Amino acid sequence: MADSPFRFEDGGVYERTMGVWSRLAGEVFLDWLAPPAGLRWIDVGCGNGAFTEGLIQRCAPAEVQGVDPSPQQIAFARTRVGARAAVFTEGDAQALPFPADRFDAAVMALVLFFVPDPAKGVAEMVRVVRAGGLVAAYVWDMLGGGYPFHPIREELRAYGFTPPLPPRAEVSRPDALHAAWREAGLEAIDVRDITVQRSFPDFDAFWDITTQAVSIAPVLAKLTPEDIAVVRSRLRARLPGDAAGRVVCSARANAIHGRVPG
Repeated sequence: MADSPFRFEDGGVYERTMGVWSRLAGEVFLDWLAPPAGLRWIDVGCGNGAFTEGLIQRCAPAEVQGVDPSPQQIAFARTRVGARAAVFTEGDAQALPFPADRFDAAVMALVLFFVPDPAKGVAEMVRVVRAGGLVAAYVWDMLGGGYPFHPIREELRAYGFTPPLPPRAEVSRPDALHAAWREAGLEAIDVRDITVQRSFPDFDAFWDITTQAVSIAPVLAKLTPEDIAVVRSRLRARLPGDAAGRVVCSARANAIHGRVPG
């Protein structure tokens, strides 16, 4: 994923900024998949293990292998008490370190738009999953305003700064996902959207967490304190708190699953 401006090198920062969002969407995603217990899973692009942990807790798998290119994320994933049943390995989504037909199910959680060649990433999932097995993914609807950090992106854009998108953001659209699964030869394909909400105690908590995101922090670092104050003021007006001061934000992902023929 060398062509990506995103560098997920701190599992703790990822946990605070995106890990919570990932679990919220992942819970809906896994309920939708409704897989039987006892499957052998591979979590491709497992990151810091946020989704992996949910998979173990909700699906009673026989085995889970997590693969990610970041050694820092893998190190964090290995510290998760709820993910001790998983084996975490450094690896490339486009060249998975497993033989063909090794798993019953393969999943990518918020990953496909970071894979330089998404078609190759999907083909690798298909390769390592047995006939009749499950291949599934979900991604934030980056081009449809579904990204959790969309509000601050819009305010920065309005002020003349544009945070980067994932390198293959176009694959996040439902029609693009469906085409990728169809071209990989998968069958029984189904697509749906997932909308989730996250509540912050107040605007300060929202700001502190959101501005640590890897796509946002580098942009803010280029602004003057006066610029940042204006962006913060505009964002506060855009996201008023409720009667208790809580700030509630929404995000939307597109999800897909299909079956390996045979």
